[in-house]
Amino acid sequence: MKRIKISFLAILIVLTVLWLAADTLVPIPFTYFSFRTVFVQYSGVIGIGVMSIAMMLALRPRWLEPHLDGLDKTYRLHKWLGITALVVAAVHWWWGQGTKWMVGWGWLEKPAHASEATETLGVVEGWFRSIRGLAESVGEWAFYAVVLLIVLALVRRFPYHLFVRTHKWIAVAYLALVFHSVVLADVGYWAQPVGWLLAVLLAGGFVAALLTLTGRIGAGRKVQGTIAALTDYPALRVLETTLVLEPGWPGHAAGQFAFVTSDRHEGPHPYTIASAWDPGDRRVVFITKALGDHTARLREHSRVGMPVTVEGPYGCFDFRDEQPRQIWIGAGIGITPFVARLQRRAAKPEARAVDLFHPTSEFDQDAIGRLTADAAAADVRLHLLINGKDGRLNGERIREAVPEWRTASIWFCGPPGFGQSLRQDFLAHGLAPEHFHQELFQMR
Repeated sequence: MKRIKISFLAILIVLTVLWLAADTLVPIPFTYFSFRTVFVQYSGVIGIGVMSIAMMLALRPRWLEPHLDGLDKTYRLHKWLGITALVVAAVHWWWGQGTKWMVGWGWLEKPAHASEATETLGVVEGWFRSIRGLAESVGEWAFYAVVLLIVLALVRRFPYHLFVRTHKWIAVAYLALVFHSVVLADVGYWAQPVGWLLAVLLAGGFVAALLTLTGRIGAGRKVQGTIAALTDYPALRVLETTLVLEPGWPGHAAGQFAFVTSDRHEGPHPYTIASAWDPGDRRVVFITKALGDHTARLREHSRVGMPVTVEGPYGCFDFRDEQPRQIWIGAGIGITPFVARLQRRAAKPEARAVDLFHPTSEFDQDAIGRLTADAAAADVRLHLLINGKDGRLNGERIREAVPEWRTASIWFCGPPGFGQSLRQDFLAHGLAPEHFHQELFQMR
């Protein structure tokens, strides 16, 4: 989280500093309307700037993953930027539209602009001035669309498949806002660093929007596959799906995930890969739990021989660090990346000591038997805790079970709130922040 927090603040600071180098929030004379003029410009630059970056992050750029600690963190930054764009755009809209309303209500008196009649404009600036009203109208309606689409994306009860279908239409609104921004931005900005940066961001966002609308996100990282086996664990509400991939899959590290499409109307869904990679058989295993409408229907809709599309791999939850010991915590379905790592470790043994904690509220003897066997084969000490029988897992219990915890790194996958609680507990007891790794497996 530290990297994306720094990135988020850096984006806002850079845009602000460059804008302040070109303009000011303290115009002379300082009046309501003079401040409105510069603030609308400032909020416009911030709003379209962060939205442009959010559009580019939506392309799932692999090269950026190591710098932001994985695609899960990249998407969290994408979400923050989207919310920021929404808030800034709302303020921008109010200063623009609200002022017009207050003038109409007689609360404000708009100053005269006598100089406009004699002002000499360049060809481009003159054309922009002539279509200013159109740009304002386009921007206003695009703003309304963005508000609706972003709010829908933030509502967790809004079905995922509808989210996938509607969220891409933000790209259309974004293209309208690019037109709005180019026409209405102060023409003097384009000859200064803030304008140069804005031009780059708009160009990048423009390309990203086109790729989004044409379905080209991740196009170069997709391979076809076929369902080879299905194993159902009814007591856990879990389905294990084994795929055989066609040539083209680059391989994956244990702990990474992929986007899987089994129904083009449903769209791609992210799943953690629960198997080590063997290029000899090209098999990939996914373990999914019935937590939503789509995953609940997988048992009914999936069948052996069904074609699927797999995009990836993504993620930096790869167990790579220099600590002599590791503590793994897979809560519930969060055990999935550790299953893959157990298989990898069994195939290629290593000396590092590992303790795996698996707290779960549901029990299936066959699944637990396989997990126990995998842990034994990988020389990993397994700590199984069944809620209601063994009590809840907390930092104190982990420290009692692993006295050498200070020399360990902790890798957590499970409910975000549980992970955050454990992180705060261990940091309070002296664990370095960089030694607690948590996957933020929420893509909206």
